Amino acid sequence: MSLTRRQVTTAALAAVPLAVAATGPATAASPQGRPRGRTLYIAGDSTAAQKYADAAPETGWGMALPFFLRERPAVANHAVNGRSSKSFIDEGRLDVILAAIRPGDLLLVQFGHNDSKVADPTRYTEPWTTYQDYLRQYVDGARARGARPVLATSVERRKFDADGKAVGTHGDYPAAVRGLAEEEGVALLDIQALSIALWQELGVEETKKYFNWTDVEQDNTHFNPPGGIAVARMVGAELLRRRVLARRDVRRLDEVIPESWISWPEY
Repeated sequence: MSLTRRQVTTAALAAVPLAVAATGPATAASPQGRPRGRTLYIAGDSTAAQKYADAAPETGWGMALPFFLRERPAVANHAVNGRSSKSFIDEGRLDVILAAIRPGDLLLVQFGHNDSKVADPTRYTEPWTTYQDYLRQYVDGARARGARPVLATSVERRKFDADGKAVGTHGDYPAAVRGLAEEEGVALLDIQALSIALWQELGVEETKKYFNWTDVEQDNTHFNPPGGIAVARMVGAELLRRRVLARRDVRRLDEVIPESWISWPEY
C-alpha cells in the first residue's frame, strides 16, 4: 500500500520520542554513555493521533499526554487516523514500533473505533476472535522485546438517548479488550468506562465543549483541545493507578492545562 508524504513523515517522526525529536534521533545511549530513559509508544486511531494545521482544532489525546508525564517516559505517538487493530498491522505500522522499542519501554494500544466497520474488510475485526487475535500481536511483540504492553478500551463518542443518558457506541469491543487483558495479565486502562462517566456528568450541552464542534462541523467522535486534554488526563491517571507508572513519572494530574499548549504543526 502506498503512503502519502504526510504518512511517511509521520511514521518517521513517530519513531522518535517527542522529548528528543527536535534535537535528533533517539539512541540506546546518550552522548555521555548513559542509557536512554523509557519511551511510551502509542498505537491507535484518530482519537489519539497527532493532528495537523489543516485539522485544527481537532485534537488527539496523544497530543496532550506529554503534559501529564515528566521528561521520562517520553511519548512516541504512532496513532493514525482511520486505523483499526488490523489495518495498523497490515500497513507495517506495528513493525515500525517494534523496530524501535527497547526493553523497559511501554506500548499503549487503543483500537476499536474502526474495527467495527463491517463494510470495510481492510479494517473490520470481530470482537471475540480476530480483534483479540490482532491485539495479541501487539502484546506478544512488545513482550518479545522486553517492553511492557498496556491495553486501553476505546474512548467513548458523544451520544445521549432521549432521556439525556450517555450511551455506549462500541458494542462488545471494550468487553473483548477487558477479557484479553485479564487473560494475558496485561494492565488495562478502561478509558471507555471513564469517558462515558465523564460525558454523563457533563451532560448533553456541556459535552459539546469537549468535542470538535465548530461552525462548520458537529463531530461527536473527535476532540477539541479541552476534550483531548481531559482524555489524556484520564490516561495519565490510569497509568498511575494501574502502577504502570510511578508517582515520580507523572505530573499536573490535578492542574488546569491551558488550551494554548496544544499546537498543530503544518506537516
